[in-house]
Amino acid sequence: MYLLLVEDDLALGRALLKLLQGHYRVDWVRTLRDARTHFAAAEVDLVLLDLGLPDGEGLAWLQQLRSTEQPVPVLILSARDQLDDRILGLDTGADDYLVKPFEPDELLARIRVLLRRRAGRAGAVIRVGDLCFYPDRRQFLLADQPLELPPKEQQLLTVLIMAAGQVVSRDRLTQQLYGLGNGADSNTLEVHIHALRRQLGKERIQTLRGQGYRLMAP
Repeated sequence: MYLLLVEDDLALGRALLKLLQGHYRVDWVRTLRDARTHFAAAEVDLVLLDLGLPDGEGLAWLQQLRSTEQPVPVLILSARDQLDDRILGLDTGADDYLVKPFEPDELLARIRVLLRRRAGRAGAVIRVGDLCFYPDRRQFLLADQPLELPPKEQQLLTVLIMAAGQVVSRDRLTQQLYGLGNGADSNTLEVHIHALRRQLGKERIQTLRGQGYRLMAP
């Protein structure tokens, strides 16, 4: 999953980046201008949004996103702890509001909930046939047996299972693995897909020529 962190505080931004990169693909920006640029250039799965930014109010951008019917989940991270501030953030279109300072584990749990909700899955386990994914543990089970995967294959399978039944484009998968403008070789993605098929069975990951890939139950 690709997260966009919008936070101008250097110390907090660095700490959050270190925390989140252990679980997700993350880009960190410190201004609304850069947030808009990154959001327009990539398919973002979740935005972590500070409110007081050097070039404007995070709420103004959130309002703009919702006015254009952007469905991306937004989790506000703010030191503004008054009830009115929290209500305003939620009424403006935030999916959740977490007051600074907060516990890292709580942040990760709230992110997992929002990503499950985005995928239309309320439960703590995602199933595609006998393949199960537990987001909180980042663990895959195949036929009730733990599936050990290298980091890149694990990232790739996470994206595919969260979008199970839907086509995921090559560009999005490459972005999830390597970030924007990475210049990865065109065959690199196919190498990881091939490795996954060896583990899962080739019939589980469908190739749709000119579109991308889709994870299906066998």
